Amino acid sequence: MIRLRIDLGYDGTDFSGWASQPDRRTVQGELTAALTTILRTEVLVQVTCAGRTDAGVHARGQVVHVDVSDEVYAGLPGRSLRTPEGALAARLRGLLPADVVVRAVSLAPEGFDARFSALSRRYRYVICDNPAHLDPLRVRETVVHPRGLDAELMSAAAESLTGLHDFAAFCRRREGATTIRTLLRYEWKRVGPGLLEATVVADAFCHSMVRALVGVVVPVGEGREPVSFAADVLTAGVRDPRVKVMPAHGLVLEEVAYPAEGDLAARAGEARRTRRGDEVG
Repeated sequence: MIRLRIDLGYDGTDFSGWASQPDRRTVQGELTAALTTILRTEVLVQVTCAGRTDAGVHARGQVVHVDVSDEVYAGLPGRSLRTPEGALAARLRGLLPADVVVRAVSLAPEGFDARFSALSRRYRYVICDNPAHLDPLRVRETVVHPRGLDAELMSAAAESLTGLHDFAAFCRRREGATTIRTLLRYEWKRVGPGLLEATVVADAFCHSMVRALVGVVVPVGEGREPVSFAADVLTAGVRDPRVKVMPAHGLVLEEVAYPAEGDLAARAGEARRTRRGDEVG
């Protein structure tokens, strides 16, 4: 089998998230349907992504891998002079809807796994706190907030959450899944009149974690809670009713980072190891 890496982006507005669901339009559903048609398989093609985005969440830097047989790989160009990777990229662009864009298809290095080989995922969250400055061309990726926000206070609160922690207070629990993560970077800045952006980077994220991390600093930015509020919620380890899980459409998966080719397999093995509570300092 040959493993191919597919880099893609999508507008998540009209999708019920990444993961396939019966009778729901999903990004995975569109991609697997297109691949199944192109590869002419009798069973639905299976793909693995770097981050399973929720309904309404967008992506510019999603990464996927798919395994194909040597014979199928060799036959992808047909009678054209394109490489198998170039041929697959062109045919996917011809079949996928306009809100899914294939940026590149490449031969995956030895040991590559789109999910487990990843070192980190970088997300961006956008808030407009002055509707008079809302850009109508960006409404599908911008959350409008009715009150003014202090980006410096929000960033100070956000920074207190970085490091290796149990983020149970910011995750929807799933049976058998750990909530221990390493938040590598979390900061806020004002990028224009009425416009704030967050950068959130972690080795991995739990379900709804990024939107809850945004929700815990918004009341700080409003002046309703002290800067210490975010760290207090983290320490408590339980969901706090004062923390709102923010709307999905303000969130964009911007980038997935991977190690050097020689370290891909080792990283995948490390990521598969379940973290324990006693590892949190």
